[in-house]
Amino acid sequence: MKPAWALLRLASPQLPIGGYSYSQGLEWAIDSGLIVDADSAERWLADQLMLNLARFEAPLLLAHCRAADAADWSRLQALAEQHRASRETRELALESRQMGYSLRQLLAGLPELDDDARTLLDTQDEPGLALAWALAARAWHITPDDALAAWLWGWLENQLAVLMKVLPLGQQAAQRLTSRLLPQLDGAQQQAADLSPEHWGSAAFGLALASMAHERQYSRLFRS
Repeated sequence: MKPAWALLRLASPQLPIGGYSYSQGLEWAIDSGLIVDADSAERWLADQLMLNLARFEAPLLLAHCRAADAADWSRLQALAEQHRASRETRELALESRQMGYSLRQLLAGLPELDDDARTLLDTQDEPGLALAWALAARAWHITPDDALAAWLWGWLENQLAVLMKVLPLGQQAAQRLTSRLLPQLDGAQQQAADLSPEHWGSAAFGLALASMAHERQYSRLFRS
């Protein structure tokens, strides 16, 4: 079987884990006037990519995928606990928990998951998205680097979908924005791969504040 099929499956927005329900504070940033056009949207997304995802979220997810690929279950369990503890807001915690639960339900019904991975998954009452994503990559024989690329692409595609629905941003403008952000997406993946654990960390105060404010937003389309 072509490896591309599994990678496209994992990255697809049709994967039924509910990622399309979340904006990660982007909806509030639009509502508050921080994002008013494609240029301001690009600044917001580029900052989140390089100041947050590349420094913490992406290397942490990659470590999950590497541990799952190597069947290092104690390491994977420790990383999952670190990921759970790092959710700064109630909305971000619920997002990871709900999407992790949905992906767990999907994996539990599929024959590709091996017995050791299934045993670990069964011990998790509320698996986060990073843990479930890593086990999905293992089940579908996706390399850790490719699993991270799929996750980063899914993040970008979802953020662009939010912009098209809420800003609104037209499809052509969204594609032009994609072209401008792809080099930074590639840079974020490379930085995540090169960063040692003692240097993981970000201080995304603006993102956390946006997430908290979004929870109280009067009218909204997205959960977070």
